[in-house]
Amino acid sequence: IEKGATNGLESYRLDENGNVRITYTLQKNGKQKKMNAKGFIQNDKNTIWKVQFFWPVKFPYYVIDLDENYQYTVIGVPNRKYVWIMSRDPNIPQETYASILDRLEQKGYERSKIKKMEHN
Repeated sequence: IEKGATNGLESYRLDENGNVRITYTLQKNGKQKKMNAKGFIQNDKNTIWKVQFFWPVKFPYYVIDLDENYQYTVIGVPNRKYVWIMSRDPNIPQETYASILDRLEQKGYERSKIKKMEHN
């Protein structure tokens, strides 16, 4: 769904059961799309989640990098096929972005396959 999309925005809210309500919006083909998901935290460090966009399937969602000031986070999956770099600011500083890419390469991700989503 993200291929060719722009202006992706993900928001999180902890619900009364300790699960995470996720809302993801993006623009594609001139239209805004919205998806809702539910996150299930799997460990005490909040680094391993299962995310459900539709029942009954739950996808692995690993927090593999997190800024100490919570300005960005990096989410990956076990097979390293997908990775998301999410920032509070749509214009993440180039030095920060390059540093994240370096760490991702060290973890086995292919730098050349990582694409930035346009935000305007």
